[in-house]
Amino acid sequence: MNEQNNHPSFYGLGLAPSLMELLDRLKFRTPTPIQYKAIPVGLEGQDIIGIAQTGTGKTMAFGLPMIQQLSKTKGRGLILVPTRELALQVDEALHKVAQTMNMRSAVLIGGASMNNQVRDLRRHPRLIIATPGRLIDHLGQRTLKLTDIEILVLDEADRMLDMGFAPQIERILQHVPKERQTMLFSATMPEKIVQIAAQYMKLPVSVEIAKSGTAAKDVIQELFIVKRDEKSQLLVKLLEQYRGTVLIFARTKRGASRITRGLRRLNFNAAEIHSDRSLNQRRQALEGFKSGRFRILVATDIAARGIDVKGIELVINYDLPDDTENYVHRIGRTGRAGQEGLAISFATPDQRGEVAAIESLMRVALPISRHPDLSHAEFESPKVMSFKPRPRFGRARSRGSRRGRRR
Repeated sequence: MNEQNNHPSFYGLGLAPSLMELLDRLKFRTPTPIQYKAIPVGLEGQDIIGIAQTGTGKTMAFGLPMIQQLSKTKGRGLILVPTRELALQVDEALHKVAQTMNMRSAVLIGGASMNNQVRDLRRHPRLIIATPGRLIDHLGQRTLKLTDIEILVLDEADRMLDMGFAPQIERILQHVPKERQTMLFSATMPEKIVQIAAQYMKLPVSVEIAKSGTAAKDVIQELFIVKRDEKSQLLVKLLEQYRGTVLIFARTKRGASRITRGLRRLNFNAAEIHSDRSLNQRRQALEGFKSGRFRILVATDIAARGIDVKGIELVINYDLPDDTENYVHRIGRTGRAGQEGLAISFATPDQRGEVAAIESLMRVALPISRHPDLSHAEFESPKVMSFKPRPRFGRARSRGSRRGRRR
């Protein structure tokens, strides 16, 4: 089927009949653009650099070819991800596919029992899904060797670099065989990824679906300019207006906790997820959000790419992100898999520059909205620096008097 067809399918991509039957049972009949482009290349054993925005089906884009390739050999696959939540999410997404090929997986993440992970490794899993720090721990304790890794995936590579994992990634790459297939997936293409590709990949095929900084096309975006002390009032108004599931982003852990406590006091069903929460607490919050037990989830950027929940009606940027590119990842949590979504951001009057940076990255102006029940603020005018002569107080002293004073 040629790429110009308006209704591409998984047929003709080279997938095995058993995987085709599974996809049919799971009602996966139309591949996403990244899947349509990446799967045939992955099945040929070529290295891939996949650039696509969040929520585009990247897990299956590397997972299907990886599992089919490993079914023909005795080697293993390693998937590196930046966060614990994303590791669990990838494992959940690939579980049924791996099961079809009689493959076990092991998830190696911080905050979970090392002993349980060692037990899982002794069962000879064919798929290892890990965060860099915990994988280094296992290598250091010699509970794991990577000498039989045939396929390596670096998922959300730009996020791993943002989180400072570059030294760990380079150390891990020293432990895997040079003769391997490497698939690198990322939402953006910073210079460091170009360097990794040049040093550790063999003639990678570039598969780009959206340019860096492209927001999900099905997300409607709004911006409210609001005074800092009125942000909580605006948040409550919006939560009363929109009745579906809501993901709220705060800039800091303390801020996320404060917002959650405030919402609970007002009888909103809210949970929080950030790095101060234990793995079990984060898992319970995420599972509760997925199941509908919590309508609202308040998160820091640790969750910007680690949450895959269908049907999030609204993303609210209560605080603008420190890193402009995280704006794209945040709003990508809604409007997934062809559904429409809404993203609303709060900006204080002194944040004209942050908003301009976001608009420049996405090449689009954010439409400004006003709430009828709240006063409308405006961005502060840019400060113009002007040179003023330095004032001179009193009469100038003679050189002699200054020298005498120094003494």
